[in-house]
Amino acid sequence: MPTGKLAEWKIFLNEFDIVYITQKAIKRQALSDHLVENPVDGDYEPLTTYFPDEEVLFAGEDIEELYTGWRMFFDGAANFKGDGIGAILITESGQHYPASAKIRFPCTNNIAEYEECIFGIIMAVDMNVKELLVIGDSDLLIHQVQGEWSTKNVKILLYLHCVKELCRKFTKIEFKHVPRI
Repeated sequence: MPTGKLAEWKIFLNEFDIVYITQKAIKRQALSDHLVENPVDGDYEPLTTYFPDEEVLFAGEDIEELYTGWRMFFDGAANFKGDGIGAILITESGQHYPASAKIRFPCTNNIAEYEECIFGIIMAVDMNVKELLVIGDSDLLIHQVQGEWSTKNVKILLYLHCVKELCRKFTKIEFKHVPRI
């Protein structure tokens, strides 16, 4: 329980909508995060937000140079509006197809990560993509799909089977983990 000055500041700052935004390593990941935090639904209003990290460039390995085919970035967020998922499909020529949705049931972070991945893969299947590089920041999901880690959680196991079933619809699909930092 905060006491003294800490409690005073917490009460004082509680009336403001303060959101901590971490620095993004990949521009496309920032776009994915933005779409997730602002899903289109029945209460849609034009976005008045901006991308605070739009000047940040990826300082590490350039994924575009290493993989020239279709790429998919996926990510999710939990905020005061609820859980949201988002994915961005990028063609060989660099055309972006972003999509976002709201999860309307309570779920864990790991289930949300699987929902995001499945959402993006289904989008790629619907667009008749045959080769895909799936990029996400979920270490657990990537390693489980690649068969490096196992799971005992029955709920996660169902999602894992769904991802693997969707992977059969591609001639080539790879998964790449990009750290959250």
